[in-house]
Amino acid sequence: MKFLLKILANLLAVLLGAWMLPGIHVESNMKALVVAIVLALLNTFLRPILIFLTIPATIVTLGLFLLVINASIIMLTDYFIDGFLVDNFWWALLFSFILAIVNALVTTTEQSRN
Repeated sequence: MKFLLKILANLLAVLLGAWMLPGIHVESNMKALVVAIVLALLNTFLRPILIFLTIPATIVTLGLFLLVINASIIMLTDYFIDGFLVDNFWWALLFSFILAIVNALVTTTEQSRN
């Protein structure tokens, strides 16, 4: 159930990011759903590995390197999914902020219900 909630939060963030940011392009709502699923899978499986491998850089930058990891995962999703286009790294970084805010709101709402 948690994974489904992650996918729905990512879907909302993808649609919101494509609407708000001119550097993020999504072909259709179905492509947005595919992007949300791929983002959820990459954040579940790849992100912890990347965080572990970059612990020294994360410590030296006081956690700011995590933003680079988030943007890199978004750029990787752009590479895998046709119909989802991120113009450059900076748009991916801005999109990662939107993704983080939406996920935090959904997570907070879910925890307050329990």
